Amino acid sequence: MNGTDERGTEARRARFDSVHKWAATLAAVVALAFSVYNLVEFQRKPRTDLTLPHLLRIGLRDDGIAFEIQPTVSTRFKTQNVEVIRDARLQLTPLGSISSLRKPIFYWREIGTYVLDPASDQIHYQWSSDPAPFIVSQDKPQQPTLNFWADNWTLQPGRYEGSLQLNRSGNGRPLTKEFCLIVSKKAADEFHSADQKQIFFFRDDLPKFHSSSTPGCYRRETD
Repeated sequence: MNGTDERGTEARRARFDSVHKWAATLAAVVALAFSVYNLVEFQRKPRTDLTLPHLLRIGLRDDGIAFEIQPTVSTRFKTQNVEVIRDARLQLTPLGSISSLRKPIFYWREIGTYVLDPASDQIHYQWSSDPAPFIVSQDKPQQPTLNFWADNWTLQPGRYEGSLQLNRSGNGRPLTKEFCLIVSKKAADEFHSADQKQIFFFRDDLPKFHSSSTPGCYRRETD
């Protein structure tokens, strides 16, 4: 091999070494960037979602009503932080022809759960905990049955606008979902003549109401 060939080989080797070093440096920078991104994502505050159920439960309680709702509270992203839900609030506002009615003042009474009794094939409500903060993380979504009471108030036929608000710890903005409730005269009469602690179901996904003017509202199953 003459001197010219040797110089050409050394030049190619130098170029290869240079490209290899740049490629290794670039790979290291990319790996570092991914590590920093994952660290930031892991440490950031979780993004929490609130989803309402397809079913609400409303019943008579003494001289008022009980309103039970079981939302799903979850976070979709992995994070070392957890979300603390410290308070829950419910509002129900009469609209239209009943807008002059007094609004109910709900207070969060307790958290409950529904348990199936295999012997009777009946579902029974049970107290689960007092109204207290609960924790939400990616591996621990929550579906609490929130039980609200309103004293000295009852349902009247008409349309209501409702909202569920979950207040978070720290400076996090409240999680809020709005919904509408339609109470027919038939449902109101049934409700007023019911026994104490009887529960009535209202749903927002019944096919027979899809063609109505308010397809997404909760309605009595038997309407």
